[in-house]
Amino acid sequence: MMTIAFQPPLIARPADLGATLFRQGYAVLGASQLAGLSGVPLSAMLSWCDLWNDLPPDNYLKDGGRYRRRRHSCFVLDGTQVKQAPHRPHWQPLAYNALHGGMQRHFEAMEPSLTQQAHWLQLLGWLGQVADDLKGHRTWYSEAHQFRIDTTDGIGRPTPEGAHRDGVDLVAVFMVGRHGVKGGETRVFEADGPNGQRFTLNEPWSLLLLDDERVIHESTPIQPVDVAGHRDTLVVTLRSGGFQE
Repeated sequence: MMTIAFQPPLIARPADLGATLFRQGYAVLGASQLAGLSGVPLSAMLSWCDLWNDLPPDNYLKDGGRYRRRRHSCFVLDGTQVKQAPHRPHWQPLAYNALHGGMQRHFEAMEPSLTQQAHWLQLLGWLGQVADDLKGHRTWYSEAHQFRIDTTDGIGRPTPEGAHRDGVDLVAVFMVGRHGVKGGETRVFEADGPNGQRFTLNEPWSLLLLDDERVIHESTPIQPVDVAGHRDTLVVTLRSGGFQE
């Protein structure tokens, strides 16, 4: 049976980003739109993809799976200033992550070869500007997560906790790459309403932005196509008031 992949609803014009995010609580950018808005060349972002080949396993999966690898680092954004924060465990309350919340999860830090790059800092700074435009200027406490979901167990779960919010202000989900898999459909729903959208992010360095107060999101499981495959993403969250703890 053929699986139908719904195309992501890209914004019509890059200039529409702020209005679209404000109106519906989410927005999707193609890779060229992202590069144009952020000022980070697409070639620079594509050069980062190989770093997803060296992610340590996530040893905290409560479903017993072996399908997730990740790294994690924290940053503080204030206007044009972006500074890496001291390495810290990742923590979420049970209210936002019923499966893995309520415990400190210690992941290895992202590689300095990425986090010290000027283009990386520029990308985070641009996300801070997007959050400023949406919520008003604040100091943003940002957590960045490199994820690889693979099909080691025959199936990989990008969001084993199910449809959820992250307890932050803005969530950015970058599609880094998909190789030899089917599934992984993105689903976005109004937190307090009936409307929803489903689509599949395929293009490397396309981007889904989410106003976390207004929408919930999830990604469906992936399965291999003939041989083992994987799905790589970069998830960056921005929160005012401090890191969750």
